[in-house]
Amino acid sequence: MDIAAKRYIDPQKWDTKSHKALGNTQEAKILNLYLKTVEQQVYDYHYLMLKEEDFVTSESLKSKLLGTDVSTRMLIPIFQDHNDKVEALVGQDFASGTLERYKTSLKHTQEFLNWKYKTSDIDITKIDHAFIMDYDFWLRSVRKCANNTAVKYIKNFKKIIRLSLLGYKAKLKVVERPYLSKEEIQAIYEKEFASDRLSQVRDIFLFSCYTGLAYVDVKKLSKSHVNIGIDGDQWIFTHRQKTDTSTRIPLLPLAQELILKYEDHPECVNSDVLFPVLSNQKMNSYLKEIVSVCGINKDLTFYIARHTFATTVTLSNGVPIESVSKMLGYTNIKTTQHYAKILDKKVSEDMLILRRKLQYTSTVKD
Repeated sequence: MDIAAKRYIDPQKWDTKSHKALGNTQEAKILNLYLKTVEQQVYDYHYLMLKEEDFVTSESLKSKLLGTDVSTRMLIPIFQDHNDKVEALVGQDFASGTLERYKTSLKHTQEFLNWKYKTSDIDITKIDHAFIMDYDFWLRSVRKCANNTAVKYIKNFKKIIRLSLLGYKAKLKVVERPYLSKEEIQAIYEKEFASDRLSQVRDIFLFSCYTGLAYVDVKKLSKSHVNIGIDGDQWIFTHRQKTDTSTRIPLLPLAQELILKYEDHPECVNSDVLFPVLSNQKMNSYLKEIVSVCGINKDLTFYIARHTFATTVTLSNGVPIESVSKMLGYTNIKTTQHYAKILDKKVSEDMLILRRKLQYTSTVKD
């Protein structure tokens, strides 16, 4: 990469090997300092571009240094260009109402940018999940949009973003979700703890393993959430805080036992809750002690309890994935699919049953 320094020096006073001006004159010192500054800028820009995960080439680096980089794409011109094309096709591919919705979406987007960022435009590469969540909040709070109206505006906005980043595909890393085996659950269940506090945390964790409820949902449970289900047995009827979805969970016998165990606990009686749940930080801290005492080499958290319910407690015991997804409060079964992929033991057991059936059929025919 060659960049003109736009500085002149007598060739006789230039060292071609060290790329420096010769001598200790003021002229040589000033030139060498300038060249050193430019060199440092090259390193700085290169570092920043790598940090932003840009594909760095000599030309792109040169453009950054010279201020001629034209790769930045701003949101509003892209949005306006889209609307202009829609307008040109009204009556052919689009209805006039569609154009008006996109015009309103553009207007709202500009107002949001001014409200949130005090700017009239933004580089599309700076738009992330947090940006869209803030935009959604602004539509509902500042613009007073109803739920369905806000969803439509966000949908319009996301279409513009998809068009802007067409061809870009983000690859998510597959993350292995840890969970407890049946033997590990049993070890925690049977362990006698010297501390009542550890016993309480253990019980609440196990309740989460038996119901699939997250920490925040267990914490808010009261007697009013326990009702008789369609089968005549006790169920949990509650709302998942994270997804704001209703969930109904039949209570397993062990879960019912744990509820009865704390029925007369002072904190449960006074606060009208099912369990004396500590802060999430303290609960996870005590869980670390529990696994240490039980000899389990896993970083125990309430997330693991939820994953354990999905895998060891339900799927591995033949509960259909559709039912598991419903009890976990998921609105899309795809969210639950990753649990099924890790149940090699269940697959092995099912195939063993199939082999035996096939062998039996073959024997009968012979």
